[in-house]
Amino acid sequence: MSTRRAPARTGAAVVAALAAAALFGASAPVAKILLRDLPPLSLSALLYLGAGLGLAATRAVAATRGGVSERAPSLRRGDAPVLLGMVVAGGILAPLALLQGLARVSGVAGSLLLNLEAPFTIALAVAVLGERFGRRELAASAAILAGSCLLALQGGDGLRADPAGVLAVVAACAGWAIDNNLTQRLSGRDPVAVAGAKSLLAGTASAVLAAILGARLPTADTAAAAMLLGFASYGASLVLVVAAMRTLGAAREAALFSTAPFAGALLSVPLLGERIGPTELVAATLMATGVALLAAAGSPDLHEHAEQEHEHLHRHDEHHLHAHAAGDPTGEPHAHAHRHRRLRHAHAWTADGHHGPPCGG
Repeated sequence: MSTRRAPARTGAAVVAALAAAALFGASAPVAKILLRDLPPLSLSALLYLGAGLGLAATRAVAATRGGVSERAPSLRRGDAPVLLGMVVAGGILAPLALLQGLARVSGVAGSLLLNLEAPFTIALAVAVLGERFGRRELAASAAILAGSCLLALQGGDGLRADPAGVLAVVAACAGWAIDNNLTQRLSGRDPVAVAGAKSLLAGTASAVLAAILGARLPTADTAAAAMLLGFASYGASLVLVVAAMRTLGAAREAALFSTAPFAGALLSVPLLGERIGPTELVAATLMATGVALLAAAGSPDLHEHAEQEHEHLHRHDEHHLHAHAAGDPTGEPHAHAHRHRRLRHAHAWTADGHHGPPCGG
């Protein structure tokens, strides 16, 4: 029975990951439509308020259905500085820069430029967290950057080649790279709680700032559409990511989610009446090559884990060989305080709650 269910669970997880990517990818072209009726700051506020309120409702419904053993630890008071950085970098500045950029570039170009978030995140992780950056990652980043430069330098009609718009989208990717690395520090916390808190705080702050600056009020229909987009692209998308990650693991889920910018580019054709010309095709091919290289990157690294005690959502894998105490949950994944013994082994990794900079040798 279990062997029959495993492929079904994997198939459902793949569908969930691709659905999450499609929902997130749709945010760029649909937001570009909403920018016709809303200034960027007001739209950013509504997107994140919609995501935050939707995630809060999702969490409340999940709580009524149980599943406590599968819930990661929630936020702590000591997480406030990291959460504040996530709100400012990823919840206020980055989306505002993206929306400013989308007002000046095509939906196809804006969607494809979002591929820059991955190499920016890796570069920052290398500089700050000590992650390895091999030749494959370097080639992948170069391919994505080449595609981005091609989009920035292309000719064409309308706002398609506006350098200021391209720079704004690039700045958004840099902001989300900071957000991603900060989020990594809260990877042991409940992801729905983290994203919900970030979204509500960012949406509220952006709404207050928009009111202070005298931004015009949206109609009820426009506000509802913006909040629904925020819930779908940022809220529901995250819930699907978490569900897929539990079965596929972080690396495989991330590889599938990397299709999001390409989904946004394709959706821009019917939604915005745009076309994908030869320049966009070449840029997309370069970026897709880079994304594929990033997805396949990773080689075994010899590293050592120091003894530590912490609490987070986990399964009993090679990093979690501890015994259970009385009262600890039994279903997996589960969360409880546990101690890690000193461990030295080799495998591909990214910096997280168990992996700091790799040791030499």
